[in-house]
Amino acid sequence: MSRNAETLAAAINARAGHDPVRLGLILGSGLGHLAGAVEGVAIPYADLPGFPHAGVSGHNPNLVVGALEGVRVAVFGGRAHYYETGRGDAMRLPLEVLKALGAEMLLVTNAAGSLRPDMPTGSLMCLSDHINFSGLNPLIGEPSDARFVPMTQAHDPGMRLALHTAADAAGVDLRDGVYAWYSGPSFETPAEIRALKILGADAVGMSTVPEIILARFLGLRVAAVSTITNLAAGMSDEAISHEHTKAMALLGAAKLEKVLRGFLAAL
Repeated sequence: MSRNAETLAAAINARAGHDPVRLGLILGSGLGHLAGAVEGVAIPYADLPGFPHAGVSGHNPNLVVGALEGVRVAVFGGRAHYYETGRGDAMRLPLEVLKALGAEMLLVTNAAGSLRPDMPTGSLMCLSDHINFSGLNPLIGEPSDARFVPMTQAHDPGMRLALHTAADAAGVDLRDGVYAWYSGPSFETPAEIRALKILGADAVGMSTVPEIILARFLGLRVAAVSTITNLAAGMSDEAISHEHTKAMALLGAAKLEKVLRGFLAAL
């Protein structure tokens, strides 16, 4: 844990209270409005040196600390992506701060393209595993032996079960699937999508995998859910763009909020 993370955690506690955070939540494209459901204090990333700037439209660059369904959470209204910074570890400091705030778990959300015709726009997918298609890793350069992080159960089975239980209770169809991380910012080619299908991917996106690796490095339990915003390149005549991603993410947002609330209430 860096001294900078401990300093930032102390500053956050001074503004939001000193009760330990139990869970961190990273919100993906088009989902930043969910931070408004938290009863707590919103701290702009600009007030937290080392936190990501507002580089991606559709993200809400605030850290919100407070209660949601009776659980003390820290909600990240946006994330840094590799394609913005050229750094795979761009979210390391924010996640170190989350750990310093006392968190045990991290729940990550994202917008993703589907590689399965039976998982159309508006679907939700719980990540059962992932493929690091980019080949990048946020722990490159970490000098300690802690960098050799086992990833066999990177997506926590208990958290995934709880997400499915919450989805069932809310009447929401939550699929399971493998997520492939593509570096971006350009979208994938049809040939790359065909390759990912052969490799066993069910959805593809430009985030999340670095946070999962970092969370496991920091000893956090982690789970992730994708909101499907489109069929991947070459699978339909749909025009793929970031504006389309933001618009379509809203289709799954209401369902995802129900699942997240049920998950937290059961904690």
